[in-house]
Amino acid sequence: MAPLHIGLLGAGGIARAHLPGWLALGARLSVYTVDGSAEKLTAEYAGRGHDVRTAARLDDVLDTVAAVDICTPTPTHKELALAAVAAGRHVVCEKPLALTAPDAREIAAAAEAAGVRLHPAHVVRYFPAYAALREAVVRGDLGELAVLRFTRGGARPRWAPWFGDPAQSGGVIMDLMVHDIDIARWIAGDVVRVHARTRGAEHATGTPSDVVTATAVLTHASGAVSQVSGLWGLPDQQFRTTFRVAGADGLLHHDSTAVPGFRITAQGVRTANEGIPSSPMTESPYLAELREFAGSWGPGGPEPRVSAHDGVEAVRIAEAAVESSRTGRAVELEPTDATQPTDVTPQTEEAAR
Repeated sequence: MAPLHIGLLGAGGIARAHLPGWLALGARLSVYTVDGSAEKLTAEYAGRGHDVRTAARLDDVLDTVAAVDICTPTPTHKELALAAVAAGRHVVCEKPLALTAPDAREIAAAAEAAGVRLHPAHVVRYFPAYAALREAVVRGDLGELAVLRFTRGGARPRWAPWFGDPAQSGGVIMDLMVHDIDIARWIAGDVVRVHARTRGAEHATGTPSDVVTATAVLTHASGAVSQVSGLWGLPDQQFRTTFRVAGADGLLHHDSTAVPGFRITAQGVRTANEGIPSSPMTESPYLAELREFAGSWGPGGPEPRVSAHDGVEAVRIAEAAVESSRTGRAVELEPTDATQPTDVTPQTEEAAR
């Protein structure tokens, strides 16, 4: 059987996080970038004996691969995803799926119409602590959920100016906090109200002293309330994530600084303030994510834990938080035809038997 052929779009930090996962799954890769940066990445891996090659044109990738992995800046996601879907290719796309909910819905609708898989890469669902939290909630260990708190923060990204430009990245809420917005919805169900606030300057030419913080309060349809906080800090800011989830019958909490982790650098060599946040694991969460995505392609394949609808909803909630932060007013989220409530109802003792 021929090896799985994957088109990897992008050659930065996230591409370096995904590429080893595909190699572990026995794939060969064609890497495409518009700026020629693919050459360095492919040379590095080809030099180790891996079948990783540079593609000269996007069409060359789309004509030959089984699936496309989009690891490019957020503003490019929509165009690339729609091109891949139009070519009949399965798509895994880094978060956020798009900068606006209408664009995210357009991508999801196109994938559904084409009969291909669209997997928004919300990799935090594959981190052991967060997966264990979800399992505990579904089992009913915590009882009815009441208050959930999530924090995520580190040095403000400066290796690519687009991160700090809210017109391109969506700012700290859409780019960073969307991880925990997705987790909050995964754990406590659909969100009906958002109230958010951002402090600090968000622009592409920020000085090293710029610090940006944001907090979003999410009210879930269940009545539970989540507080999601994000920080883009000073260059020496240690990356840290935490959660504290309280229910009627118990409390679960986690702090990423309590356990060792790993780091993937954007260009293979660690420079100041450049890298993917460290993550505790027994297996790379990126590998777990890509394995689940690839396993879903065939007839009767298992459903991945992240759906296209989940990706759309994460963008919709984050977009509402950005709007709330801009206006100072809470934003009510109306149910849509596509809304599929997340089932996190604790099992009863009878149902668990």
